[in-house]
Amino acid sequence: MSDRVPRRWWPLLLLLLLPLPWLLPLPNDSLTLLPPDSGRGPLLALEPSAPTAGERVIATVQDDAPWPHVRLAVNGQPTDYGGHQALPGGQWRWRFEFEAPDRIDEIAFYHDCHTGCLQRGWWPHQAGRIAAPTTIPTKLCTVFPDPARDWHGRSGWAVELSYATLADEPFWGVDDLAGRVRDAHQNGLRVLLRVDYSQAATVPATGDTVALTAFLDHLERLARDARLDGLYAIFIGSGYNQTLADGSVVTAEWYARLFNGYGEPPDHNDNIVARLRAVDPGLRLLVGPVRPWADDQNGELPFAIDVPWLTYMNSLVSYLDESAQGRAARGFPLAAPDGFALHVPGNPNAPERGNAAPHAEPSLEMPRGTWDSAQAGFGVYRNWLDIINQFETTRGLPAFITASNTFSGDESGVPAESYPAGWLTTALEVVDGETQLQSLCWFVDKERSGDGQWASFSLSGGQGKLIDAAEEFDALLQRESADSRSEKR
Repeated sequence: MSDRVPRRWWPLLLLLLLPLPWLLPLPNDSLTLLPPDSGRGPLLALEPSAPTAGERVIATVQDDAPWPHVRLAVNGQPTDYGGHQALPGGQWRWRFEFEAPDRIDEIAFYHDCHTGCLQRGWWPHQAGRIAAPTTIPTKLCTVFPDPARDWHGRSGWAVELSYATLADEPFWGVDDLAGRVRDAHQNGLRVLLRVDYSQAATVPATGDTVALTAFLDHLERLARDARLDGLYAIFIGSGYNQTLADGSVVTAEWYARLFNGYGEPPDHNDNIVARLRAVDPGLRLLVGPVRPWADDQNGELPFAIDVPWLTYMNSLVSYLDESAQGRAARGFPLAAPDGFALHVPGNPNAPERGNAAPHAEPSLEMPRGTWDSAQAGFGVYRNWLDIINQFETTRGLPAFITASNTFSGDESGVPAESYPAGWLTTALEVVDGETQLQSLCWFVDKERSGDGQWASFSLSGGQGKLIDAAEEFDALLQRESADSRSEKR
């Protein structure tokens, strides 16, 4: 009998002699994990393998490709990058550090994050990913939600914010944003993401095509980022009918041009709808809110109530509708917005309130004679809906009140001074009665400015009459939860 190995076994012997990537040396006292959904995915090692809360952890990821612009997220939160090295056999290793949380639920490895993170590896806790709680919807919402808020089993809304010019900065950058979005999902919240160009300019100024290109690139990065897959919708800018902080202006024509290509050839894709529909067709794209009662700019197409803010809105929606219809006729469908974000402040101290109780203001008709009978309080939402529902491609689209409180300028001061107990209850009753309205977002919940400028607006800050507002918000959540339980019986 021959001692030679049969030829058919040669490939197997060759494989056994090759350096297998999962056998390469890793740090001592480390736990090595493979992604659960792949037999060939990257390796993850933690040192120490079972860290206690607050302990500094070194994580290494090893894979067979030199991925650029990598990130490692622990429970959705970014970690500190510590460099990379090439290994024998075409392997690469990256080092990260982080402070261990109370419990590690999941770790994820991403690459190409400069254009939108793509997930390469995911390691859940052995007990499985902690699923978002099963909750019952509510229209209640906060801007910048307090992570400690108890939503009492309700699936509310959260508004977050991203700046194109701060995409890689601490806190306002995409990495920290992804962590906040993940936390909101874990609380059962649906996230509406407001995207601004910069802190000085909510969208690129009229005619600034260079800034528009950078803005579109940032939006595409957000739409592609796997960490933001659960976003409910994006809305573009806010209050752009005012003169911007840098002195520039945004005309209604320009906003329509950057949103869905108004005035441009249908096959041009340098607009938000065209770029983002190509990346994520399921992502809802909302028109950002026009600021009520601002007379900085007017529009070319007067509304039946001819005041600057309503004529601006009327012109804008008309241009969006014209562009969407024109593109559809040329074979480029789906150019209409998916909805509208609305700015709807209350005004409980308006003289038009008359003898009604201050907390009843959201339910009142308050036309102002000097404003051609435009609504002078929360009822401005009816003016907004009247405009939206005039046009074929926007009629009946969902509308989201993404900013509301009791501040209206000189007449009704900051909410810490102007909030009348019961106002939120009335506002929610009004919004619940309007099928087209999907959310009622209080601006703000958690003060994040860094200089305290929103402290007198913050639900969780506890200033002045906001103590009443915070207690009422919590009571409304509990009342709705109790009502839902009663209905199930």
